[in-house]
Parts: sequence; structure tokens; C-alpha cells
Amino acid sequence: MLETSARLLRLLSLLQTPRDWTGAELAERLAVSARTIRNDVERLRTLGYPVHGSRGSVGGYRLGAGAALPPLLLDDEEAVAVAIGLRTAAGGTITGVEETSLRALAKLEKVLPARLRRRVEAIQRYAVAVPWDDLGPRVDADVLSTLTSACRDHDRVRFDYQSHDGSASQRDVEPYQLVNWGRRWYLVAFDIERADWRTFRVDRISLRTPGGPRFTPRDLPEEAVDQVRRGVSSATWRYRARVVVRTSAEKLAERINPAIGTITPIGDNSCLLETGSDNVELLAVHLGLLGVDFTATEPPELVEALRVLGERYRRAVP
Repeated sequence: MLETSARLLRLLSLLQTPRDWTGAELAERLAVSARTIRNDVERLRTLGYPVHGSRGSVGGYRLGAGAALPPLLLDDEEAVAVAIGLRTAAGGTITGVEETSLRALAKLEKVLPARLRRRVEAIQRYAVAVPWDDLGPRVDADVLSTLTSACRDHDRVRFDYQSHDGSASQRDVEPYQLVNWGRRWYLVAFDIERADWRTFRVDRISLRTPGGPRFTPRDLPEEAVDQVRRGVSSATWRYRARVVVRTSAEKLAERINPAIGTITPIGDNSCLLETGSDNVELLAVHLGLLGVDFTATEPPELVEALRVLGERYRRAVP
């Protein structure tokens, strides 16, 4: 028979699985009596774990969500993953959670076994993060939390919005999804006044209080999702390119991800690819990997990168 402390941990581990356990099943698993299981359940409840129980032939025990946060039971990989996540959150793109993340990380590191602490310390020491202030905007944690709750509860949201050209406007929207793309967060919503789907940069949103009423969810059309993907990706590009590709639009669409760019048919064997990147050299290489002939006319930085790359490839052939 397991000692009491070890048995409680094993019982807690079983209760964390997404199912109901009868007292007889738990007693058999732990090789104890049904009475011992009832006593152990009471001990877990005293420690703060919300163990719910129901009577009857289909009744049983399960672990629910409680008002207080009891101690967590994590395996080795889960503990390391949580520590890395907290360290990332402490210096990430969401403001307002840095200090809280550091406090939680300090508590976790105190209880980590030495073997796991060494793994976390190695990651922190040798994985160097570039400061986010140099790479992109940061999002307020309260704004992000409010928007995610509104998406979940189907609450309309009112906010002031500053577009990329600096113009300001007031928006009344039905929020549906939050998208994290690289260093930025985006809100996918239905704009009430414009009667159309829109994508908003969360760091440009200033919430107005109070929010709006509940709404009946709409079906998010597939073309709206594709438009969001294209809009989100292009919004992060430093260089935008227009490339005539010598193949049909259908064949090119089979070779690239819809988020990479938009394809417009020109003829049976040619199409226009509008794409982009933050790095023209990388873009030049990717275009070469399409496996078909193409002509790039803009931007001039891409044209020059293709010329230099072409000459380098020619010199590489004896």
C-alpha cells in the first residue's frame, strides 16, 4: 500500500484526467478501501482542491475549478515548459504581466528539483532574447484580456482606433478571434457601421467604457478568414513585391501558403503574385524555389537582390 502522501499525489493525478471516477475504481487503482478513498478526498478538499462528487450508479469523483488556486501537480516536462513560458512572458509582447510572471517564476524555481533547475537555468543562460522594444509594439494585458472575454461571451466592443496612417476613428464591433502573428496581435471582428469584416491591430486599440450589448454570433466566412491571413501577413512586411510568374494561378496556389501572398490570374500560363518580406534576400531565394520562371519589377531592392544572387549563382558553376 502506498504511503498517505504518495497516495494523495497518485489520487490527484487520476482526478486530473477528464472523466469521472467511481469510488470503487479509485480504490482498485490505489489498492485501498472505499473508505480510505473517501478520507483521502476529504484531505484533498482541505488542501484546497475542489473535488466534486455525485451519488448514484453513474456518479463519481472529478476535479473541478475552485475559487482558490491549490498547489499544482506537474511532471518534469510540464514544469520546464511552464518555467520557460513564464520567462518568455516576463520579457514578451504583453505589458502588465512582467512582474507577475517573474514572481510566479521565482516561486516555481524554489520547488524545482535540482535536475530540472539546471535545465531551466541552461535555457535562460544560452537562449538570448532580442529586446522586444526594438522589434515591435507591445500589447496591454488588460486590453487583451477584455477582448478575449468579449470574443468568448459574444459582447460587442467599442473602442478608439488609430490606423496605420495615423487617422483616428471610433469603432463598434462584434469580436470573434484574436490572432498572434509574429510580434503583433490582431482582432478579427465584424464592424457594425461598415457592415463588413475587419482586422484591427490590438496595440492601436483604446477601449471605451462600457462595452456594448450581447450579439448573436455570425458565421465567419471562409473568404474573410483568407482576407485576414493576407492582411495580417502583408501588414508586417517591410518590402512588398509584385512578381509575374510563368505558370497558371491554380498551379502556383498549390505551391504556396495563402498567407504568403495573393495570386491574380493574367492568362492561362501566367499570374501576378503580390507578396513580401522583411528581408529581400530571403524573398529572392524563396522566389527561386518556386521552380518556375518569373519577372520581378518592384521593389527595386528585390530587383537588385535578384541580380546579385543570379551573378553569384553563375560564378558558382565551373
